[in-house]
Amino acid sequence: MSRPESLSDLARAVRENAYAPYSHFKVGAALRTPSGKTYTGCNVENVAYPEGTCAEAGAIAAMIADGETEIAEAYVIADSPHPVPPCGGCRQKLAEFAKSGAQVTLATIDGAELITKVGDLLPGAFGRDHMETETGGDA
Repeated sequence: MSRPESLSDLARAVRENAYAPYSHFKVGAALRTPSGKTYTGCNVENVAYPEGTCAEAGAIAAMIADGETEIAEAYVIADSPHPVPPCGGCRQKLAEFAKSGAQVTLATIDGAELITKVGDLLPGAFGRDHMETETGGDA
């Protein structure tokens, strides 16, 4: 039986496929679900900058397309002097699909890692409970 690839290996490999002709800042992300399945994503830039896609968003989209809805662990890697945290939008996306205590490893291609939790990346996150009215129904 072969050893499953680590999230680090998967994120590092998919990072090479990033489309970053403008910033030259390639990012790779890998997610593992409670079932053990893994999903990857890389950033995809567009000349109209707001139209690009982050690596985390790509991995989450692949996970959802495959029918999974929960992130157990995430790994994000970039070529940076220090581990790069997800942008604000990706922090919210991670919080949508991961429990507050889910591990997120932020890494550099040189091997530096910072291990944190989804809840620490986005304290006070806007969540489902904010969408309920006082009467218990949906807003």
